[in-house]
Amino acid sequence: MKTNLTQFTETSQDYALIERAIRYIEDNASRQPELPEIAAALGLSEYHFQRLFTRWVGISPKRFLQYISKENAKQMLKNSGDILGTAYGTGLSGPGRLHDLLVQTEAATPGDLKRRGEGLLIRYGFHPSPFGECLLALTPRGICYLGFVQTDRPSALAILRSDWPQATLEESPTETAGYIPSLFNQIDSPEKPLALHLAGTNFQIKVWEALLRIAPGQVSTYQRISTELGYPQSARAVGNAIAHNKIAWLIPCHRVIRKEGEFGNYRYGLPRKKAMLAWESQFNSIGD
Repeated sequence: MKTNLTQFTETSQDYALIERAIRYIEDNASRQPELPEIAAALGLSEYHFQRLFTRWVGISPKRFLQYISKENAKQMLKNSGDILGTAYGTGLSGPGRLHDLLVQTEAATPGDLKRRGEGLLIRYGFHPSPFGECLLALTPRGICYLGFVQTDRPSALAILRSDWPQATLEESPTETAGYIPSLFNQIDSPEKPLALHLAGTNFQIKVWEALLRIAPGQVSTYQRISTELGYPQSARAVGNAIAHNKIAWLIPCHRVIRKEGEFGNYRYGLPRKKAMLAWESQFNSIGD
């Protein structure tokens, strides 16, 4: 698949319609609307509705709806194994080679956290992605933030600023744009490791690194993660750590669902979480 920013502009625009379709399905779940009705709600013919999904993810709307069903979520849980056991069983001793993505993590020091970004330069840029417009931010040590624009750019930027209130923020889209293909390309691995600059407690970082070991197309639960980390009574604390993840998509908190098969919450909206899981499931199945 050709990977360039023009492609991401197209998929980002398509995502807005994909999200509207998911919301319509959620709002009318009791009636289980048929595809022609969903297409009409989006102002599309059935033909163009079909083309929308084929263009965005390469599958039919019917197949997509199967991917985002509760039944499929339950099956994904059943098929997903022990994430830590799988990682160490394949020779990983921490976040080294992590499935499709090569990632290196570096934690902020206690002094860094105390200074809250004082003396730190953070470069950022807004870019299209398969899941709508995103905000990517970098420190000299790596990616420190990746989030999605939900309302407007100032609101998204305010979230980044709240995480590093004393840092100097500099808009630099030409620098951040070069990362986008590596972040969202499901076919090819990046040429060099992606560095993540993590700012959190030791426990939060343990949880985030555990998330990195969940393969695309697989899911886990809060309870399963807490048990595998050695804190079987701390599922709620794991959920809190996941909620504080500042690097969406790369640290895949969207791959954590409830043990009953419910998709649960997501900072950037449940439709986006469902879309991410369906998108990953499709691309993960290409090489099967």
